[in-house]
Amino acid sequence: MRAGSKGAQEGMSLIEILVALLILTVGLLGAAAVQLNALKYTDSSRMTSQASFIAYDMMDRIRANAGADYTVTPPTSGNLNVTRDQDLYDFTTNIVNFGGPSATGSITLNQRVYTITINWSDARAANTASAPRSFVLTSRVAVDPVATP
Repeated sequence: MRAGSKGAQEGMSLIEILVALLILTVGLLGAAAVQLNALKYTDSSRMTSQASFIAYDMMDRIRANAGADYTVTPPTSGNLNVTRDQDLYDFTTNIVNFGGPSATGSITLNQRVYTITINWSDARAANTASAPRSFVLTSRVAVDPVATP
């Protein structure tokens, strides 16, 4: 009887090893899925932070050149002799560099309150072809360049 029970014992340890490998594999696949999601969310967070940096940079430029009207259409090329035109050109260039050709930005003014809006696609984080995201910055300025004295 000992020989028979020894053979059954050997087969049982093989099954235990296979079950342990199966459990380990499922755990590793779960950890890999968590890591992939973390990478997606990190990229999405990076995009939002970059949009924030661009918007705050533009708001600082508006404050530094408060007498200029920044609500005009941005020029297609920079002009170092006209600060406002260079600022708007840098703004649009930064947006396209960070969000691609489909990214857009706008600047509006209403009663000395500037609103800077940046739109981009966050398709990588959302796993869809189109996942529009936006960042909006609103701030009051001391001078209304559009108002007539």
